[in-house]
Amino acid sequence: MSILTIAVGVVFALGILLSIALHEVGHLVPAKRFGVRVSQYMVGFGPTIWSKRKGDTEYGLKWIPLGGYIRMIGMFPPHPGRTDQRLRRASTGPFHSMVADARRDVLEELEPGDDNRVFYKLPVPKRLVVMLGGPVMNLVIAIVLFTFSLMVFGQLELTSKVGNVSTCVPASAGAECQPGNVTKSPAVQAGIQRGDRLVSIDGRPVGSWEDLQGAIRAAGIDTAAIVVDRDGRQLTFEAELASVQRPNNEGTAVETVPFLGVGPTAELVPQPITTVPGIIVSYTARTFGAVISVPERMVGVFQAAFGGQERDPNGPIGVVGATRIGAELATIDAPVSYRVADFINLLAALNLALFVFNLLPILPLDGGHVAGALWEGARRRLARLRRRPDPGPFDAARLLPVAYLVAMVFVGMSALLLYADLVNPIRLD
Repeated sequence: MSILTIAVGVVFALGILLSIALHEVGHLVPAKRFGVRVSQYMVGFGPTIWSKRKGDTEYGLKWIPLGGYIRMIGMFPPHPGRTDQRLRRASTGPFHSMVADARRDVLEELEPGDDNRVFYKLPVPKRLVVMLGGPVMNLVIAIVLFTFSLMVFGQLELTSKVGNVSTCVPASAGAECQPGNVTKSPAVQAGIQRGDRLVSIDGRPVGSWEDLQGAIRAAGIDTAAIVVDRDGRQLTFEAELASVQRPNNEGTAVETVPFLGVGPTAELVPQPITTVPGIIVSYTARTFGAVISVPERMVGVFQAAFGGQERDPNGPIGVVGATRIGAELATIDAPVSYRVADFINLLAALNLALFVFNLLPILPLDGGHVAGALWEGARRRLARLRRRPDPGPFDAARLLPVAYLVAMVFVGMSALLLYADLVNPIRLD
């Protein structure tokens, strides 16, 4: 492994850590703004590497860089119906004990003057702002990175630059040249070469591969004047377009179309600011689909990890796998601009995935707290409409057994992804 690869991997890992840190800042800032006492802001899990207290908050780094958290006092309300802030020590089972322990831990954090600095007493809209702050921060990071990449480097598109020249006229569009086929393609006969950029066909400007296809169809099966740019010089060729058969757009019949015999080159094409929002919305929609399908795709990860099957290149990866791919971007045979764009896009895609993942309406994810706050608001509004007493805050502590179960599942999935990324990683071709 080269020094460059290691350096790029380290930079990418730092990018992930910075994304995690900013996610927690998204929670921290509004929580402090609304008066909630935040006792800890930590990046990572496990033993503490470094920490420093400033005001009410301890800021620090931990050894396991797989996430982060802020600790807000009063995440859970006291036991329903208890006004003396005391908890029953007895329990009727492990789940009751789990909930009671969590309530006791919350109360033990309280200090004099904290009565109105607890999270659960915030109005529902403010709680939504606090819990959505983290995912929204990841979304903002993704939008900034994608916008920069799309406008400065561009999006990979098929262009009018000739990537290949067909040597013959095939029997149908998209077919291979068969042995013995000596009918040279119009492009070969005209002298068009790989690397030429088509400028116009019969005076019709060509700026993209779609433009080129439209210009060829408009020229018809006839002689066409083709202007190309070759090493900065514009050359004009006469090409007698051939005819080939292909299915129509509906696939219900075969039509005869003109044929030149050139294939496109995929290049990064800088995008105007007006197209960026639509592209990002499309990325986000695909990310939602990918995140929802993660449980199903984990079966393939398990088979790849323990059965030796090939990893799905579009399947889920962990932090180690993402860092490995980020490092491998330094070694691919492509222009530097392509590698930098891929690096930025990968980091942006991870932030977009964090945004979507954290919105899932299950505890302990941010989306679970958001769902709880929305349910509390709806319940209180309904009580007012029915002229009934205020039902009080939503008791998220009762869902802790579910949250712990979900957390165990996430830990198991993370461990599986870590193992798969080590023994059978996804590699760039």
